Amino acid sequence: MPPSSRPLDDIRELLGRMPKADEAARAAAREREGQLTKPAGALGRLEEISEWMAGWQGSARPHVDNPLVAVYAGNHGVVAQGVSAYPPSVTQAMVANFTAGGAAINQICKTFDISLKVYELALEKPTGDITKEPALDEKACAATMAFGMEALASEPDLLVLGEMGIGNTTPAAAIYHALFNGEAEEWVGRGAGVDDEGLRRKADAVRAAVARHKPHLDDPLEILARLGGREIAAIAGAILAARLRRTPVLLDGFVVCSAAAVLLALDDSALDHCLAAHVSAERAHRHALKLIGKTPLLDLGMRLGEGSGGALAVGIVKAAVACHNGMATFAEAGVAGKEE
Repeated sequence: MPPSSRPLDDIRELLGRMPKADEAARAAAREREGQLTKPAGALGRLEEISEWMAGWQGSARPHVDNPLVAVYAGNHGVVAQGVSAYPPSVTQAMVANFTAGGAAINQICKTFDISLKVYELALEKPTGDITKEPALDEKACAATMAFGMEALASEPDLLVLGEMGIGNTTPAAAIYHALFNGEAEEWVGRGAGVDDEGLRRKADAVRAAVARHKPHLDDPLEILARLGGREIAAIAGAILAARLRRTPVLLDGFVVCSAAAVLLALDDSALDHCLAAHVSAERAHRHALKLIGKTPLLDLGMRLGEGSGGALAVGIVKAAVACHNGMATFAEAGVAGKEE
């Protein structure tokens, strides 16, 4: 196949078209922030969040009127290596639970008035076992990334990305290992609850997968296709589509951030429109966040996935925007400002 017709070239072309934030809107938000009835900087990161939202929404008065949690679900052939405490059938069962409103993410979305969409990605057909073959070929990876972009169809003004997939912390760990090196053991954690022997199997699977595909791992998109999964590819597509629309994104946990890391490896500005919602209890997530340059908003010891940490962080973003827009200025309140 000629290089010009490779399926992932369309993705590379989109990466070259990524817009930047509106710096005039960000500056206007910062100017307003300085006039609000509080000491300068007193709201800490809430002030940074409102400025970040303003820059990406192109408005000095940012808004969170239509937030969306998009949860992508996929199954993984590498589960055959004994890397998970649960069988792949649990992925489908949990998708049904999301649909019925019985999962944690449903409750968090109700609490903060967030829309929820769940995308099933060929659950009946797990990806290839990454220790033996590519998870996806280039064509399937590109198509799955394009499918992930559909989350932007409803034009959310804040996008939270989540995932569900038994065994998917193993492909995520393999992606990190391929991108950032280190030892396989440094990237694996207990996921949904594997025992010590399961943890060893995970490390072995990650090491074997990276070794198996090593000749192709100089290209981050090849890393995504060969070592990832459908939900991880779809999340990468959604992050990119959000950037093209200047939609702010909240990244959930370890698996979601592996998709983000692939994009960052392609362009060091690719995640400027993203915030890390939380640091999960999955062992390597804190290290991964440092490597992708993100400081999490929350640290609650969560390790659920589903977009749960991201959905919680929507409440913080809503509060930041409400303070920015609703607080009186010193002039409006008739309060004396700081004397020079």
